[in-house]
Amino acid sequence: MTTDHGYPAVRMYTGGEWCQGGTGQTAPVVNPATEETIGEVPLATPADLDRALEAAGYGFRVWRATSIAKRSAILDRAADLIAERAAAIGRVMTLEQGKTLAESTGEAKRTADTLRWHVEDARRAYGRIIPSAPGTVLTVRREPIGPVAAFVPWNFPVGGPNRKISSALAAGCSLIIKASEETPATAAALVECYADAGLPAGALNLVFGEPAEVSAHLIASPVTRMIAFTGSVPVGKLLAAETGKVMKPSLMELGGHAPVIVCADADPGQAARRAAQAKFFNAGQVCTSPSRFLVHESLVEDFTAEFVKAAESVVVGDGLAQGTTMGPLANERRLRSIERLTADAVGRGATVRTGGERLDRPGYFFAPTVLTDVPADADLMSEEPFGPIAPIVPFSDLDDALATANSLPYGLAAYGFTRSAATAEKLADGLEAGILSLNHCGGSVHEAPSGGVKDSGYGREGGPEALDAYLVTKRVSHLLTP
Repeated sequence: MTTDHGYPAVRMYTGGEWCQGGTGQTAPVVNPATEETIGEVPLATPADLDRALEAAGYGFRVWRATSIAKRSAILDRAADLIAERAAAIGRVMTLEQGKTLAESTGEAKRTADTLRWHVEDARRAYGRIIPSAPGTVLTVRREPIGPVAAFVPWNFPVGGPNRKISSALAAGCSLIIKASEETPATAAALVECYADAGLPAGALNLVFGEPAEVSAHLIASPVTRMIAFTGSVPVGKLLAAETGKVMKPSLMELGGHAPVIVCADADPGQAARRAAQAKFFNAGQVCTSPSRFLVHESLVEDFTAEFVKAAESVVVGDGLAQGTTMGPLANERRLRSIERLTADAVGRGATVRTGGERLDRPGYFFAPTVLTDVPADADLMSEEPFGPIAPIVPFSDLDDALATANSLPYGLAAYGFTRSAATAEKLADGLEAGILSLNHCGGSVHEAPSGGVKDSGYGREGGPEALDAYLVTKRVSHLLTP
């Protein structure tokens, strides 16, 4: 069933059944390109959450007891379904989140590959036998931790939920995922792929609701054994504190403010083009988006000119329209925040080289923006922008640039451009970040770990490390009796 906008009716999914919620209470879903309400999302009551918890407890017992071969077959089938439905999932994603159809469809396709990676990696969750005394067998085993409660934001509506779903299910855990109320239909379409693949009832459950109420209920429940969160630093700290009160492990992938250091020996044009492409991807609404551009003073004018050229070539519009290369911001909150950061920087002396304002049309559109002469005390230099705005600042000494890059409490991603192997190693050693890319601004990949340091969180998603949070290491010492 779909609305007049071609938007599907959204339901929650608990215990293998699609449901509306106990009271029928809903919230509107808005298309950020038009500001029109295109659907409704059901909101869970405490009773709904209790049913999800009961289902997750049952689902864990069933899923854990399922052989790795059968688990893999079901999850491989889910990956096939995600890939087959990528175009349809992408269209829904663009309707409710705003990113271009090419970005949305690409995200769905990458999601299928991520799932396949974790399915294969789970087959290698090996234990070991440790040499011990005669008559004693000493082993280490890796077992699923139990039901997981996961919370994800709106910026990657299918990739974000699936990073947690794929790891948890591959490890043998069950899951309750609280997806964003702003992008609910994409999450539902993803869960539907798992359900249609034959996942046992209760192994995966999807809920929506008031974030603070849902998180408090799920974290406090004795059913959940682990908490996984992606989102802002302030909310992450609150959830980590609540999780600590009940002594549950957690995985926190939080925000950042990624520096880009363009060294004196870099190609300024190439660096600008690659950095701008990453900056305006998903309208800058990416936790790892490059957001502070520290450029050697000998290159800063050439770098800025090429960056402005790249920004002005961006085609801003409805993500469903042919030719659009950047969609709107996802919601009015983001638009207001970018307007505030721009006004603050300009008020403190920054120069707008291009953009700098909301576009005069319906929708949450903000022009790709490049600022120079940005003072260090501008809010933009210390607050994650999460939007299409790029401050460019010159430096003369690389050690000073590294100190500036590391001066904030964030440590998620960082980038550097240089043609010197020695300088590249200095950047790799000196930048305080969990994710570092040199001579490009590539994002996360499923075969390698991603995660932050300092206030940007702890734990890793992707690569062999992704399963660690969802597995318990058990030591077994077995004294053989005669």
